[in-house]
Amino acid sequence: MKKLILYITGISALILPTSCIQEFEPQGGSVSSDQAANAPGSYDNFVSSLTSAISGKFTFSGSNYQQPNDFGYTGFYLIRDVMGQDMVAVNNNWFSTWYQCGVGLAPIYLNCQQPWTYYYSEIYACNTVLKLAGENPDENKITGAGIAHCMRAMCYLELAQMYAPKPYAADKSALTVPIIPENLNLSEATENPRVSNEEMYKYILDNLDMAEEQLKDYVRPDKTTPDVSVVYGYKARTYLLMEDWVNAEKYAKLAQEGYSIMTAEQYTDRVNGFNNANYTNSWMLTCGFKSDDPCITYNDGDSSWGTWMICEFPSGSDGLGYLNSYGGANLIDRHLYETIPATDARKKCYIDFALDELDPVEDKEEIIEALKAYSDVPENVYGTGLCQDQFGGIPMKFRSANGNHTTNQVGYCVDLPMMRVEEMILIEAEAAGMQNESKGIQILTDFAKTRDPEYVYGSHNEAYNNFSTPALRNEIWWQRRVEFWGEGLATFDIKRLQKGIIRSYPGTNHVAGYRWNTDQPADWMTLCIIQTESNYNGGIINNPTPIAPTGDSPEHTW
Repeated sequence: MKKLILYITGISALILPTSCIQEFEPQGGSVSSDQAANAPGSYDNFVSSLTSAISGKFTFSGSNYQQPNDFGYTGFYLIRDVMGQDMVAVNNNWFSTWYQCGVGLAPIYLNCQQPWTYYYSEIYACNTVLKLAGENPDENKITGAGIAHCMRAMCYLELAQMYAPKPYAADKSALTVPIIPENLNLSEATENPRVSNEEMYKYILDNLDMAEEQLKDYVRPDKTTPDVSVVYGYKARTYLLMEDWVNAEKYAKLAQEGYSIMTAEQYTDRVNGFNNANYTNSWMLTCGFKSDDPCITYNDGDSSWGTWMICEFPSGSDGLGYLNSYGGANLIDRHLYETIPATDARKKCYIDFALDELDPVEDKEEIIEALKAYSDVPENVYGTGLCQDQFGGIPMKFRSANGNHTTNQVGYCVDLPMMRVEEMILIEAEAAGMQNESKGIQILTDFAKTRDPEYVYGSHNEAYNNFSTPALRNEIWWQRRVEFWGEGLATFDIKRLQKGIIRSYPGTNHVAGYRWNTDQPADWMTLCIIQTESNYNGGIINNPTPIAPTGDSPEHTW
């Protein structure tokens, strides 16, 4: 039987009863679950592990082999975003399997196991807390139980979206994943089938109802831990997927209380831009990287978020990241970039494709001068563009910690949002608009003007060919694509709205051979379940292995 190592706040559990019944052995010993649970302070340690270890650890590959895309929860942001059209994985980087519909998405391959292992490890940690808390937690355990219920709901909500071939609103009977409750025994686990959207979403809401009750009086120490506002946020996400517009609007509004939107200046800040949870009051739930995280200390931090998304370090230097040293950037889609008006502050987060018309050697000084509009270290960004042989679309949204552009093991220690109030505003706009269009338009317009003072409703409809969703939902989708680029929502929205993708068009910057156009969500956006799961769980019916198109699609004309 395959054995992996699971770290839970330094206390390892002997058996992980996920649906594939893999063993998890303690490092250098044999500590039982009961022994771990009875250790002094163990309950608080288990609760802390639910959020403290969510990023920065080698959750999938363990301690013996570190993959550059295995840095925890935030790695799935990039996995999900490159599946669609808005993020381009250039130069065959470590996220290309999901961008290219590679063979690694088949059930027999390692990449297929990565999300399964990560999410079910987190679910197991939640189950451990809930078993320790008991059915009726006493006063000193009720908060931990609420955090566990919230995080478990989050995991299942994301798993459902990744593995169900159709979203809830399109097919309530579509299969999601198996539910692993805290009291599941091993015999039940061997015949534990995938549940339908309908059953899964009921389970998610049941967990969130419990979390809401248990966290109603909780005052959290920081934004890495969910409180009741975050529970409202997950309810808003869930009801949006269910197209329960009344409840989606209700909980999106509740979730906004106490928060304020990022200003355009905060959004584009060169020192604190998307790296500091305390810089803005809009981030509702966060995670981040610490200086002692394995993903930071190992191999100069080259297995972390920063190695792919922070481009202000010197290029060509050993140990300064894949993006800077090997040209492995994840770029913004050119068409999406070109639909952003010059008056929209978010356009400053990506380098203009016009720079690619200059000669990178002969026009070096002109390019560096132009890059001053994006960075305080334009010569570093120049080196990054030179390294990957293109400047257009390089992301400048995510900045290095404290403006450090010299030591990546310091600059990579950034915070990242898991939920922002801006998402709640756009959920409210969509849910309200599906009940009263003029109300939704007003909420959307008020939001959009914080990014582009000249925004006029309907100005982005030309970006969507003949998609079937109403104009308001298209306009909100465009705002979500731009606002949350790189934050892991792209594939979720494509599947939720049943959109196609367009990578092949005149002037595209998508990689030749992968310029595919589809009129519905791409097959590779529905993940397969790793084969070892079905080997040990006879109740599993797998999704079909996605097959990549045989060639580029004809160019789409907008």
